[in-house]
Amino acid sequence: MNSTNKSYQLLKALVLLGAVLALCVVALGAYVRLTDAGLGCPDWPGCYGELTVPQSVVALQNAQSAYPNSIIVTGKAWREMTHRYFAGTLGLIVLAIFILGWRAKYYVKSSPWTSTFLLLLIALQAMLGMWTVTMLLKPVIVSAHLLGGMATLGMLTWLAHRHWGHSSDSIIKSSTHKLALRFALVILFMQIILGGWTSTNYAALACTDFPTCHGVWWPAMDFKDAFHLVRDLGQSASGGALSLASITAIQWTHRLGALVTFLYLGFLAISILKYWQLKRLAVLLLLTVCTQVGLGIANLLLHLPLVLAVAHNFTAGLLVIILVVLNSKITKVRR
Repeated sequence: MNSTNKSYQLLKALVLLGAVLALCVVALGAYVRLTDAGLGCPDWPGCYGELTVPQSVVALQNAQSAYPNSIIVTGKAWREMTHRYFAGTLGLIVLAIFILGWRAKYYVKSSPWTSTFLLLLIALQAMLGMWTVTMLLKPVIVSAHLLGGMATLGMLTWLAHRHWGHSSDSIIKSSTHKLALRFALVILFMQIILGGWTSTNYAALACTDFPTCHGVWWPAMDFKDAFHLVRDLGQSASGGALSLASITAIQWTHRLGALVTFLYLGFLAISILKYWQLKRLAVLLLLTVCTQVGLGIANLLLHLPLVLAVAHNFTAGLLVIILVVLNSKITKVRR
């Protein structure tokens, strides 16, 4: 086996490992956010100036002296640092994929420029991770960080399937179904943006009844402040506290987006059941989207239990994986 072929075999292993790790990072990020641990370390990339969380009495005293305005909660700090360690490992894997992708470019079943874009995305993710801390959880930054994580997961899934799965542009003859599968990713990522905006603005429990909101179908809502991007956490565009009407608008819009996504993906899954090569994935898509809707409703009615809230984010990642694999399967492999 020559060195180029060895590089390709290593690349195959790394893209699969990277996809699995990216899903773990998405779930860990949700866990950190939902346990209010995003500012568990007030600096970046370390924690109170150290590579690990301060533990000894002296280290804690030094940390408190260096950051007198921070309250040190070691549990939150460890959750945040664990997320950073996983994300950092993922970054190193993506760097290796980039190097190997160009080294074995004649073996690779996708353009090496894909791994180049992925590396740039990871670099942007690192910057967004830093800004999340330095800008004190500004909603637009945290939402962009979440979206970038899902995009990273999608790209690694694409690369993994190109090298491990079977693809053919002849599986689906209908251009309508092909276009519908492409558009499904757009629909899903738009809903992920709405979900991220709901989570980062802590609007998940703005309405705790279902299917109505505050007992009515059309509650009082303020869309102007709700979707004003350049504002701090919990504040309106004018600098005042974000109103109930604003967070209600955020959550209600997420609900509406969930309905559209559920109907679109549900009908899409049913419509592609007739293609035997896609049947299992179509059934999996239908089951997963139903599970996701069920988790969303359960989170409302049960007042956002941590395990269900993390599962809601994890399942969103699974939907990304399923739709990316479906799109990869109907796309001709690069030779």
